[in-house]
Amino acid sequence: MGGGVVVCDIRLPGIDGLEFLRRARAIDPDLPVVLISGHGDIAMAVGAIRDGAYDFIEKPFSADILLETVRRTLDKRTLTLENRRLRSELLDKNASAGRLIGRTPAVQRLRATIAQVADTGADVLLVGETGTGKEMVALTLHENSARREHHFVAVNCGAVPDSLIESELFGHEAGAFTGATSRRIGKFEHADKGTLFLDEIETMPASAQVRLLRVLQERAVERVGSNRLIPLDLRVIAATKIDLLHASYSVQFREDLYYRLNVVTIEIPPLRRRAEDIPLLFQHFLMMACARYGRDMPMPGPGKIHALLSHDWPGNVRELRNAAERYVLLGGGCCFDLDKMLRGGEETTGPPLPQQVDCFEKSLIEEALGVNKGCIKDTMTTLGVPRKTLYDKMRKYGLDRKKYQDS
Repeated sequence: MGGGVVVCDIRLPGIDGLEFLRRARAIDPDLPVVLISGHGDIAMAVGAIRDGAYDFIEKPFSADILLETVRRTLDKRTLTLENRRLRSELLDKNASAGRLIGRTPAVQRLRATIAQVADTGADVLLVGETGTGKEMVALTLHENSARREHHFVAVNCGAVPDSLIESELFGHEAGAFTGATSRRIGKFEHADKGTLFLDEIETMPASAQVRLLRVLQERAVERVGSNRLIPLDLRVIAATKIDLLHASYSVQFREDLYYRLNVVTIEIPPLRRRAEDIPLLFQHFLMMACARYGRDMPMPGPGKIHALLSHDWPGNVRELRNAAERYVLLGGGCCFDLDKMLRGGEETTGPPLPQQVDCFEKSLIEEALGVNKGCIKDTMTTLGVPRKTLYDKMRKYGLDRKKYQDS
């Protein structure tokens, strides 16, 4: 079904509005139907609301009442369709849409770098703070490469005990050590022809670093307890939240391994360096959470946007996503005295309110233009604003629809 609504009189020739409602909902249970009722049909209209009608208007009514009702209903329909799209993406584990949300120069540079190196096959070192989305960038590199049909294997080096890291990565033969009752295929072999993602590479113990260096140089792996080299065809993407070169100076990380990993380095910007993306990201995570939990989306007011922009987000995108989920689950209320929740109740000053509102408004228009590929008519419908208003806002924020036509 499209993005429209149905306005229908209860009294119709040949079929009444209630039967029409039942037939329409059989086609699309979420299709919003507004019923028009005479005074004597009020009880019937109230019953229809219980049966799934979105609203009813009592005769006689003014054109303004009809237009306002239809506007609200269209807003509901737009949100429903967006939630459907997001549910579809959530069911598709390989969906890459929406991973790199944002319009700031920092994100645009990140997208450009990914596009340059994704299909080269070169090993990549990702550098970024906790929660910036290093695994998401690694998966995007994989899905935009010729290896996309093969395995993407992620290993958090910090989560594997030192005593098991070599077996986990390189595999082992039966009897290689106490408890090794059968052969185990390691992550390197499992990622053959695909991509191996090594997160928190800085936590890898020194003994494993030596073996990793050899595997990267020879592109072959030797299982623990074996003397046979197994050739590999894979790409390695490593990620770290620290300066590996500086760590090599203090012998915390092998300098030769650093230079072997550092074929291409991609720095992922922290959220505080792309603050204009925060309202847009928060709205995206709200819609994702609503789709996941089957909730209506509570829209944040200017006060909430003030708190979002004032917080420095040490947990970065992960922290923002979690905040959006709490906002949805708790109804946008009790958890979201953001001034207290995010700053421990301290009073701080942020950007002036008009600046915050402009930032949020600009992000909404950018998102709508992006979703609608720069189509002004569709963007007007999504935002519920007249053409002149949309053009005035675009001129105010320096937005050019051509920029979004191929985005």
